[in-house]
Amino acid sequence: MRALVTGAAAGLGRALGEAVLESGGSLVALDRDEAGLAALGYGVNVLAADLADTAALDGLGDDLAGRGPYDLVVMNAGINATGPFEAVPIAKQGAVIAINLTAPMALTAALLRRDAISPGGALVFVSSLSRFLSYPGAASYVASKHGIAVFAKSLRRPLAKQRIRVLTVLPGALDTGHAERHAPPGPGRKRRMAPDAAAKAILAAASRRSGEFVPGAGPRALAALARLAPGVATAVMRRVIFKKLNAAD
Repeated sequence: MRALVTGAAAGLGRALGEAVLESGGSLVALDRDEAGLAALGYGVNVLAADLADTAALDGLGDDLAGRGPYDLVVMNAGINATGPFEAVPIAKQGAVIAINLTAPMALTAALLRRDAISPGGALVFVSSLSRFLSYPGAASYVASKHGIAVFAKSLRRPLAKQRIRVLTVLPGALDTGHAERHAPPGPGRKRRMAPDAAAKAILAAASRRSGEFVPGAGPRALAALARLAPGVATAVMRRVIFKKLNAAD
């Protein structure tokens, strides 16, 4: 298996890349963190790039397509900007949309134009459990993650004709540096899912199905609560995240 993973230098992306390598596959890893890419080890095809640079996306997409074709593509790279919506600078909000939504759309288009995803392969988009739960204090992030989930849904039927599976992953809180930066302080870390466990679950799901996938029993229960009682779920998220983040500031 040949895989492409964006945001591969740390967190879930790194865990996904390592899981691919452990399974005997080859990896093309993209991230803006050159040191993190280098730490992936010998034999990994790495590309350092900043996905916030939207003017460079066409060329970047062609570069990635030339390193394929791929049996698995995971559009994982993402950033966040937390705080009251009106207090978050527009430049930070723009970067969230660029990296989380614009870049995966542009790179996907380039890969499809160049037939760089093999028939029988999988195209995976990492969204967020916030698609169901809401995420008070991260409006731009939620908008981008909703957007990528809807974009993925729009591709499923046409790409099924090419025998390409399209999977949207909606993880809850993971035990990563990203979560540490954007979650309130406290004991909640113990409830976060380990990224290597999430990565293995995601790869297993991508090998056999399309649609939406929530890794972990706890996040699946939260998603069910959000569907049944969205007001309750939003109130809980506001109490455990937004108010604590404001208090920490």
